[in-house]
Formats: sequence, C-alpha cells, structure tokens
Amino acid sequence: MNLPLPDVSLTERAATLSPLQWVGMQGIDLPVILAEPGYQRELHARIDAQVDLPAPYVKGIHMSRLYRLLDEQTGGRELSPGHLQQLLQAMVDSHRDCESRSARLNVRFDLLARRKALISAGLAGWKAYPVHVEATLREGVMQLQLTVTVGYSSTCPCSAALARQLIEQGFERAFAGQTAIAPAVISAWLRQHATLATPHSQRSEAVVRVDVAADAPAFGMFSLIDAVEQALGTPVQTAVKRADEQAFAALNGQNLMFVEDAARRIQAALSERFSHAHIHVRHLESLHPHDAAAWAAPSL
Repeated sequence: MNLPLPDVSLTERAATLSPLQWVGMQGIDLPVILAEPGYQRELHARIDAQVDLPAPYVKGIHMSRLYRLLDEQTGGRELSPGHLQQLLQAMVDSHRDCESRSARLNVRFDLLARRKALISAGLAGWKAYPVHVEATLREGVMQLQLTVTVGYSSTCPCSAALARQLIEQGFERAFAGQTAIAPAVISAWLRQHATLATPHSQRSEAVVRVDVAADAPAFGMFSLIDAVEQALGTPVQTAVKRADEQAFAALNGQNLMFVEDAARRIQAALSERFSHAHIHVRHLESLHPHDAAAWAAPSL
C-alpha cells in the first residue's frame, strides 16, 4: 500500500512526437457565482478547460490539476474577467513541466432573469438566456468573448401585406355598391372579419457574440441582452394575462421583420456600444419546414 503509484505521463514518452494545440476536458459541471450590476446568483455551469501541449515528447498533461484548479477557484468566488485571467494563468503555471504557454476556458450556463409582464402590474416570470464565455490566454494576454442567445417573435412583412390584401378584398365584397357606411357597421365587420387572413409569425432567436475588455469590471451581459431586445422590439414573454397578450400582438404588428431586418436592427444597435459584434439570427419558420437565417459581422 506504500508503493508509489505509476504515472506513465511522466515516465513514458509519446509514441508519435508532435505538439498539440489544445488538451484538456470538456463539459465539467460546476457551480459559478455570477455578479453583474444589480444581479447576483449561483448558476450551474459547464466548463471546458484546456492548455496547449507544445512539447512533442510529453505523453500527456495533468487533467486532475486542471480539475482541482477549477474546483478551488470557482467555489465561492464571483465570475469576472479578472477572475478568469487569474484562473487561466494558474492553469498555465500548473503545467510548466509540460512547457504549456497558453490556456483557454469555455463557460456555458443559462442566465436566469426575472422579466416583468408588458401591462399587468406585479406580474412577472423567469426567462433563461443561454450564455457562453470564451477566454483564451496567450503570451500572458487574455482575449475574452461573450455570446448570448436572445429569443424573440418575428412576423413576416410579406405575409402581413398578403393578409391585408385579403381583408381589403373581403371588405369590398361585403360593402360593394354602398356609398356611405356607418362607423359602427365598419367596426362590427372588422370585429368579425379582420382575421379573415393572418400573417405568419414564429419564435426566433438571435445569437450575438462581442468582445469584452480583459480589464472590464463585469461582462455586461444584461446590457447586451437589453440592447438586442430593444432593437427587435418583440422579446418573448413569460407570465401574461390577456392585456399583455394584446400588447404583445401590437408589438408584433408594429415590428414586422424579415430575418434580414432583424440582423440589421441588431447590428445598428450594437455598432457603437459593443466591440466586434457578430450576429446570427434564425427565424424558426411556421410557413416552411426549414428556418430562415442571416449573419452580420464587423466590416473589414
């Protein structure tokens, strides 16, 4: 029982001598404490952690060292850009015997936020925003990117125009030959027939990636999410009553958009506030069995 345990990563050489770009673990379950302005909550995260392996003769890295570092340095500490930089440097330092010089972390979790109803006072519900934080340390310099996924509703402008035409034609047939129509009669017809045709709409999503400064005090997740939702105007709702559902219908009617419109709206809203915004929007079509999608990236 007192014999030393073998460690072939130290005593054996790699059969094929070549450097490796990244080596490590994926999908580590850990709790993280997220502290953004006005928000602090412990969240379940899945973390990928890797270091480079430039030494071709080293058989393998020390996975357990990486795991212990993550466990020790995420427990009870708030996740921040500064914290990630310290953790990345500790990962590199722990693998000096492997000649590692770089490290990277991918942190994924759902940002759980309470959102108010559009109209009903005191009514609110929970919404989850998928978040991905990617941090890479090379030569002591950290690059940090934040990706958020935001759900919204999209109503097709073309479909809306076609629906309006059918309603117009129905109105003309109903009142053909009449030169004077009382407003009450028109109102009654609209209540019964204004949905003679309805435009198609669907749940949609925007995936937005921006750069975050290494010395930023926080990631700015809610600032980014709010900017995207405000640009689109139709964020999906949680708890609703009929008044809220009606208000949501009005928002959709006032914010008709193709997938191209959605991408351009987000791009315009983020251009001056966030660095190097990459945008991917997807409309999960109710007309088609396939999705409509658009991408936008910073101009070269």
